Amino acid sequence: MTINSFSKPHSAQNVTDYPNNNTYFLVWNFREEAGLVTIKSVFQRICALVINLNNSALNRFPDAKASCVMGIGYDAWLQLDLPQPLPKELKRFEPVTGSKHTAVSTKGDLHFHIRADHKSLAYDMAAAISELMSPVADGVVEVQGFRYWDSRSVLGFVDGTENPHGADRDRFAIIGGEDPSYQGGSYLFVQQYIHNLRAWKSLPVEEQEKVIGRSKEQDIEMSDELKPKNAHIALANIGDDFKVVRDNMPFGNVATNEMGTYFICYASTFSTVEKMLNNMFIGNPEGNYDRILDFSTAKTGSLFFAPSLELLDEFGG
Repeated sequence: MTINSFSKPHSAQNVTDYPNNNTYFLVWNFREEAGLVTIKSVFQRICALVINLNNSALNRFPDAKASCVMGIGYDAWLQLDLPQPLPKELKRFEPVTGSKHTAVSTKGDLHFHIRADHKSLAYDMAAAISELMSPVADGVVEVQGFRYWDSRSVLGFVDGTENPHGADRDRFAIIGGEDPSYQGGSYLFVQQYIHNLRAWKSLPVEEQEKVIGRSKEQDIEMSDELKPKNAHIALANIGDDFKVVRDNMPFGNVATNEMGTYFICYASTFSTVEKMLNNMFIGNPEGNYDRILDFSTAKTGSLFFAPSLELLDEFGG
């Protein structure tokens, strides 16, 4: 497939929507034995389905703030013979290995990010995708996220305070003229973190605040004089010109105490995400890694590209 027919400006999927009360995160990997012809046919249908799900939800439940965003991984892009050249920064995510912690890399062909304030609607959208994908692919990640109080993670701190708002959400999340063939697209990066809550809860609140760099109750950032150099926000926030749009959600199983955060961000440049990960896992300077990693372990790490609505429509035939 050539890129020539995709040169006009495109509009984005719902990548800048705000987090909702109920969320499904789904990752699927194609099975080779399904056959490339069948896989391509299902891919065409899934692109059309995603557009249909969004249109139907908007028409039937206009106040539900429901949406489904689909991302495509590097290997799947090549396998499906999608446009060449590829989006400039779409590639296989390589592990980021520090002296103590690693941002692992895991395979992902398609990623679906479903949001709705009605749990039933989110479930129905996930079920429709699963019904279509199951004959040709394996579902390797299914995380059901939930809103915890005033957008807090299960660690008890507000998550996403540094997120851009207004026009800046489009600026930092959506590709513009820097990659004209893929205007309206967005780099989608995800990690599934599991928290060691027993170790975390053993820390006094004052120590927890030093790990994060903010007050726990009021969500007020520490001054530069008081904020430790290895605090989470000291390393994960890399400057006003290098931001992403995060949609993180808590998830987990209380009975097994396996609670975590599904980190998801949309970015106009993946290099911004790489800077953040290098700071966190390798350290800035090297060795000064993000102390939150002593309590949070990344179990997955995958990069996808969320094409524009028009490109998604082209893929759907």
